[in-house]
Amino acid sequence: MFIAVDDTDSVKGNCTTFLATEIIRELSDFDLIGNPRLIRLNPAVPWKTRGNGSLVIELGKGIGEKKCVGMFNDKKVYCYNSVVGDEPDHQKIMDRIAPLVQKYHEDDSNPGLLISSKRPDISFYKRGVTTIMSREEINSEIKKIGATIFTIGNGRGLIGALCGLAWIPTDSTFELLAYRERNKWGTARYFDPLSVEKMDCDFPTTFNSWENKRKKAVIFPATPCPVLYGLRGDVEKDVIDAANMLKTEKRDRWFVFLTNQGTDDHVIYNADIIASNQSYFISGTVVSKAEHIKGGHVFTTIRTKYGIIVCGTYEPSKEFRLVFDQLIPGDVIEVVGEYRDFPKTLNVEKLHVVSTVDYIEKISNPICPFCNKKMNSIGEKQGYRCKKCHVKTKDAIFRKKMRWIVPGWYEPPTCARRHLSKPLKRMGMEQPIEFVNRRYV
Repeated sequence: MFIAVDDTDSVKGNCTTFLATEIIRELSDFDLIGNPRLIRLNPAVPWKTRGNGSLVIELGKGIGEKKCVGMFNDKKVYCYNSVVGDEPDHQKIMDRIAPLVQKYHEDDSNPGLLISSKRPDISFYKRGVTTIMSREEINSEIKKIGATIFTIGNGRGLIGALCGLAWIPTDSTFELLAYRERNKWGTARYFDPLSVEKMDCDFPTTFNSWENKRKKAVIFPATPCPVLYGLRGDVEKDVIDAANMLKTEKRDRWFVFLTNQGTDDHVIYNADIIASNQSYFISGTVVSKAEHIKGGHVFTTIRTKYGIIVCGTYEPSKEFRLVFDQLIPGDVIEVVGEYRDFPKTLNVEKLHVVSTVDYIEKISNPICPFCNKKMNSIGEKQGYRCKKCHVKTKDAIFRKKMRWIVPGWYEPPTCARRHLSKPLKRMGMEQPIEFVNRRYV
């Protein structure tokens, strides 16, 4: 039995992952099969709340090996690899958990809850993570898999629930989510940032936890939601051990979710055309120097097979903007980012500098070979002439200017990365040392 839910939170509070833990607790007479799943969908959806995350849980009678994947207070929660036995009555299960959705949702959210014994076609995940879908596009699939549903408001959360249920991982990561005691919701979180720095150093399989330049921990949300922190990594055991190193306020509960975070699943490659509110990998040649506008935002224009595209890097991406400041016409780059409708820009999440051109600068007018004095310009593109000796030449004195930007991959600081964006660390890449040094200037 699969349970999928989406769109219960908002910027005001609540958290769909917390609701998932409440469902697990309510249905504790069933076994958890596999890790609970947190599936991020299209980050370019205009009406998303915070991270556009869908939650999926499989429950039943577990068999085989079991492992600890969470804890309520001091009680461990285990999951099993396999399931046996008859399918429970879906409507009876719905009657037990629908009240939880009613309790743990925000008034401006549109929750969708789905119970099914079958998964949808995997194509629904790919569409959900890369495009914008409507309720009409999923209705026939809901009927096809025989799902029982519950909605509040316009029920838009059913789209995310169905698409999340369709996810079959090819690349995946883990996130250990710890939750606060209820009496502390909405108050300032207590944590020791130095413990996060040490954890980040001791557990290299974790990622997006610590911003070294600013000495800032980025695993703690700023919203008044139940989450204490979210710790991401490639190895499940490591995120559990790493979390135990952190010095924070007491955890009310924690769970390790299997996720698609840090996978670039939202990126469309080799598109025939590009559309707004979708994310792309695009190659191009720089055609102009970067332009700065009020607010600290930087824009660079490139020529691509889709025509001229303006690439935007915004103030929250901090020193990542320095890379675009150093690009000049002729440089060949590849960009990953979301194509926005207004203004028409590609918001860059990652940049690959493929090749750079020489930057030739004029340093002086030519020197007369007879009197060793500088020659004067005759006129634009007409060359130079020595007033005294009347010698003419077309060539000034040029030199190749040093460029600190070099081919390689560049990414924003940890605090400015998207949930789905694959960090260079997971790609086996490092930013060029020239850029890393420049960050600390």
